[in-house]
Amino acid sequence: MVLCAFSIFGIVVLIALELIKSSKLAWAQFGWQFFFRADIDPATHRPWYWDPVNGHFSALPFVYGTLVTSLVALILAVPLAIGVAIFLTEMCPRALRSGLAFLTELLAAIPSVIYGLWAVFILVPILRQHVNPWLFRSLGWTGLFTDDNPTGLGYFASAVILAIMILPIISSLTREVMVAVPHSQREAVLALGATRWEMIRMGVLRNARIGIVGAVILGLGRALGETMAVTMVVGNTPEIHKSLLANGTSMAAVIANEYAEAVSDLHRSALTEIGLALFIVTIIVNALARILVWAVTRGAPARVQ
Repeated sequence: MVLCAFSIFGIVVLIALELIKSSKLAWAQFGWQFFFRADIDPATHRPWYWDPVNGHFSALPFVYGTLVTSLVALILAVPLAIGVAIFLTEMCPRALRSGLAFLTELLAAIPSVIYGLWAVFILVPILRQHVNPWLFRSLGWTGLFTDDNPTGLGYFASAVILAIMILPIISSLTREVMVAVPHSQREAVLALGATRWEMIRMGVLRNARIGIVGAVILGLGRALGETMAVTMVVGNTPEIHKSLLANGTSMAAVIANEYAEAVSDLHRSALTEIGLALFIVTIIVNALARILVWAVTRGAPARVQ
């Protein structure tokens, strides 16, 4: 049993060693500048990031796209996920609680490629015809919605589908940490004359805030590593745009798109280096999130209310 447990650590170490070994060529060629460099194309005088044919590689547009889509997804998903958790934990009738909780968590079991197909055929047309034009007209002055992209693909479409995908993760973990808050906290706040919302805000959310932050960070880890759904709707353009309606790409998307057709050893090594960075960041984010959730729940199982 001990060997079975430690085999998990062995698998993680082997993955890390293989990624380090396969990315040595790119590390020797570019170093840390691989993630920050942005040269200027002498022909077009525009930023030159990724050109495998000419041997020019920079991960900056992929890092930028990953961060933008993930952060926008959190902005969209966190309020809704916390609202769902509050309703299911504190307000939902007992007869509906288990069914709604099951349906919410069922979203996490849907394969990402199904989300991608739904986004391509349903979400993207809605964004293209209704949402994006409204954002362009109403919020174009901010500079974040200035590119009237006729395809509907781009950072914003990826962020919306990511928000839907991480919602059940954040919601379920938020419910877990809220249920772990002792009932005496609720009763004490109510006994002091607080309203129901004041009880939730001061007696529950305040005590569960560390665990909720951990749930949000865990959702961020899922968003950072998501591949297929993002690849299908992000536009896959290795460029950096301020507008959220413009096409872009992400770290996971470029690996999925180009690794099998890498044109050179340096190209393959550069893609592996991107994978190594994504691997390290994902492990750190998930570990931090688990620690924060454990700080509230202390490993106690969720109680049935």
